[in-house]
Amino acid sequence: MAVNYNQVGWFEIPVLDMKRAMDFYEYVFGVVLDEQEMGELKMSWFPMKEDEAGAPGSLVKGAGYVPSDKGTLIYFTSPDIDDTCRKTVEKGGHVLQEKSSIGEYGFVAMVLDTEGNAIGLHSRT
Repeated sequence: MAVNYNQVGWFEIPVLDMKRAMDFYEYVFGVVLDEQEMGELKMSWFPMKEDEAGAPGSLVKGAGYVPSDKGTLIYFTSPDIDDTCRKTVEKGGHVLQEKSSIGEYGFVAMVLDTEGNAIGLHSRT
């Protein structure tokens, strides 16, 4: 059965300290996150472009949200993986896997954010 929509609706990255996590992601990826509160749930949304590839997502702090370096892995697009890894370390994160080739599909690396989440990086060059 064919579907005519993207299977991933959005993603949520659990955080313990929203301010620290926002500072990390805004610096490392050069974006401004949009804060939102829904009762006890606090979210900070990544910028999104309609009709572009990729899924929207947010940082989220609330009951039941626990950061992890195990399980589902989200890959962020990075125009320069080496620079993104450098910024990760500057902001208190760690590089888990250095930049490596995935052949014709480009390059990947893996980092650990300030909250304890493993995050993948992907670039074409």
